[in-house]
Amino acid sequence: METPGLVVHGEAEPFSTALRSLINNPQYSDVRFVVGQEQREVFAHRCLLACRCNFFQRLLGMEPGSGVPSPVVLSTVPAEAFLAVLEFLYTNSVKLHYHSVLEVLTAAVEYGLEELRELCLEFVVKVLDVELVCEALQVGVTFGLGPLQERCMTFIEAHSQEVLRTRGFLELSAAALLPLLRSDKLCVDEAELIRAARSWARVGAAVLERPVAEVAAPVVRELRLALLAPAELSALEEQNRREPLIPVRSEEPGIDPLRSVEEGRGGHGTAHGLRAEGALPGSAVTGFPCRWSRSWRHGNVMPCREGTRPGAPCAAAGRAPCPASITAFWTCRSSDPAPQFERNPGPT
Repeated sequence: METPGLVVHGEAEPFSTALRSLINNPQYSDVRFVVGQEQREVFAHRCLLACRCNFFQRLLGMEPGSGVPSPVVLSTVPAEAFLAVLEFLYTNSVKLHYHSVLEVLTAAVEYGLEELRELCLEFVVKVLDVELVCEALQVGVTFGLGPLQERCMTFIEAHSQEVLRTRGFLELSAAALLPLLRSDKLCVDEAELIRAARSWARVGAAVLERPVAEVAAPVVRELRLALLAPAELSALEEQNRREPLIPVRSEEPGIDPLRSVEEGRGGHGTAHGLRAEGALPGSAVTGFPCRWSRSWRHGNVMPCREGTRPGAPCAAAGRAPCPASITAFWTCRSSDPAPQFERNPGPT
């Protein structure tokens, strides 16, 4: 009876080195790519790509099998990222770089290379910083990479002010900006967030050649005007006249919609129109989201509306008090999902 065979393995390093020498090597190559906007010519080997990646199997199966190979044009992937993909396909390893990892990740997702995608995600998490995080969030939103989105949001919530000043923030799509604006954990004043949203809309308006208010329309309803102090609301009102950002409607001639928010916050006057959901309980204001402050969940000391005392109606969800007080302060446990009052240190 014949004994079963035994699989033995040679050294992996010489094998990997030999295959690495074939990357972008015209010798014995039978397929050419023209890659990226720079139209760089890249050489590869049809059988290796086809057996390693279904995308290339389908792509190259449509190419003629004889004669001089015609170039395959891949204009959307940068040459450096494409060469990284080839390195992975040839050697099952890849050297990733901070400046190009998101492009490699994008290619991995588009080509269906799950192992390379996971390697890129691990690398991104390790090198994530203020300059990279918005670009990473955009990739996560575009391709539905939930864990990457969550990691980016956690980073942004901890470094909100720095992130808002980056070029990456200004280049976010509306779909990527929305989860950021919906966060309750941003460490930034609402007035500063509104200024950043205006800057974002200006960039989009310049690129798309559309009005600022039109570009901002998908995201502006997430701005929490109820968290603005009266002076900040007045400044926003004036700026909104010069450069419309927040869509407004007025039911009565001569009524200023932004001013009605301030009046309604105190229980006086009538709201006439910021087109957003949410209401301030106990008032007629229906034009803005009214939730607790973005920093409230962090356990920061937060002011409540002037004149508020224990037992008074609380405007924000979760019983968090209104901001803009100069008379009393409250604190909350940072672990509370819905903050409750702990104490009243008294007037300041």
